[in-house]
Amino acid sequence: MKKIVSALFLLTASLAPAAIINVEFKFTPFLGDPATAQEVAAMPGKAQVFINNVPTAEQEVRDDKLPVLLETHEIAPAVWVPMSSAGPTVRKGKNKIRIEFTPNDLAKPYRAQLRWAAVTDEPAEELDGGSGKATNQKGEGVDDRKEVKGKVVFEREFIADFALDLPWHHYPAVTELGSEDKEKIAALLKTRASWFQPDFASVYKAIEDNESLKVDDVRKAQCVEAAYKAGVRVNAPAVGDLNFITTGGPEVVVTQAHGSLFGLDEKAFATLKDEDTQMCAATVLGTVYPGRMAFVRKPDGTWETVE
Repeated sequence: MKKIVSALFLLTASLAPAAIINVEFKFTPFLGDPATAQEVAAMPGKAQVFINNVPTAEQEVRDDKLPVLLETHEIAPAVWVPMSSAGPTVRKGKNKIRIEFTPNDLAKPYRAQLRWAAVTDEPAEELDGGSGKATNQKGEGVDDRKEVKGKVVFEREFIADFALDLPWHHYPAVTELGSEDKEKIAALLKTRASWFQPDFASVYKAIEDNESLKVDDVRKAQCVEAAYKAGVRVNAPAVGDLNFITTGGPEVVVTQAHGSLFGLDEKAFATLKDEDTQMCAATVLGTVYPGRMAFVRKPDGTWETVE
């Protein structure tokens, strides 16, 4: 009897569908024909990524050669957006991604593709022409647009049951901001800027839960201290220098009207001559002091950072 129960359990487990752990989007503007060529040329320009109307990334598309996969004729992406790494902007359940691309040459025709696929936690076998192959992707699709000129916009809804369901996801949408709200947000930015001073305890605390940074390694490298000693500084922007972007949801995205939010850019780290130290400091400070930040208003009227 136990053997029968065990067999039934194994059968049930094997029939259980694989769980979706990620949804990936790949965007490419290009020149050429992937059906016949081994590579195509990327169309230079700027791509902006929005998730649930929240601006999440800007990426320059350079004039590069992009390889084409021979079997499927799929092009290596110019912009890759994995939703499992997109942070709390992604909601549990229904979401929407929007990619806006503006080419450098507005008059030159080009072709643009948006590809998507869900990623599962276990591979499944697919039959194709009598032969099978294992894959951990499902729900693949493509939006292929030919003879595009000027700016192009792609939108796609997707389900992300793998995302966290956070309390602030259910806060009311912020449709307008008063001067008091703006001052409260500016005060939070000022407090964050004050973290960058010896002994940098608040900076280290801010990266404790960051999976891509190991706080013990950062402490050992002393790159934050080296950056401060070399003259790198973080500036708290005045409220009058800030742009406040409402998104139709709880998040308000804040940028500085001119330059990075806290005044950090690549030039700020040029005084660090050791490449490892420079990379370490740029990564840590770029994480704690990004070019834009999002805030939500709690039910009691106070504001908090979305991270």
